Amino acid sequence: MKLKSVDISRTASAATIVFEALRKAIIEGELQDGEPLRQDEIARMFNTSRIPVREAISRLEEQGLVKSQRYKGAVVAGLSLEEASEVFDFRALVECEVIRRAVPQMSPTLLAEARAYCEDFAASPNPMDWGDLNRKFHGALYSACALPYHISVVDNAMDRIDRYLRAQLVLSDGMERANIEHLAILEACEKGDAERAAALTLAHIEGAKASLAEHMKSR
Repeated sequence: MKLKSVDISRTASAATIVFEALRKAIIEGELQDGEPLRQDEIARMFNTSRIPVREAISRLEEQGLVKSQRYKGAVVAGLSLEEASEVFDFRALVECEVIRRAVPQMSPTLLAEARAYCEDFAASPNPMDWGDLNRKFHGALYSACALPYHISVVDNAMDRIDRYLRAQLVLSDGMERANIEHLAILEACEKGDAERAAALTLAHIEGAKASLAEHMKSR
């Protein structure tokens, strides 16, 4: 199992640490679809009991990243093309409204932060960084919306599809297209054009959905 061992035997938030480590490994694709999550093995890796491991896995199951299978126990949850399409359709509805509400509240400092993430994403030669920088770019823009529940729901939706998007960026022309679309969204935000930013965000999400669907069909 590809997880970094951590000694958390004296840590009060053991379940949270296990949860974050497993979540990161799943969304970054280090743990593959269908891979079993053996509680004893994970507990040994983190030098803790099975109780916080069980709690962490339960939280992951609530987020749809893990599912329980008969005779196998907890395994990493895969995502079908139909489920992925539904997640994208949901993102399109929520994220367009989020950025529409965010644009009027964006400060020069926030826009500079988003531009830095946009430039880092475009310049990074390391595919392992693309997923994080993509989320940081969008997250910076969305953070001005003052809709914390919306943001948390978007984060959960991104967790479900993140590992598939990372693969799609690497194996297709998704990176080049994402660079162009990110810059267009950012420029609309810098001009204070909320409706254009929302329309470009919709096109960005729908384009990623189509590209990912093509990638998943070819697997």
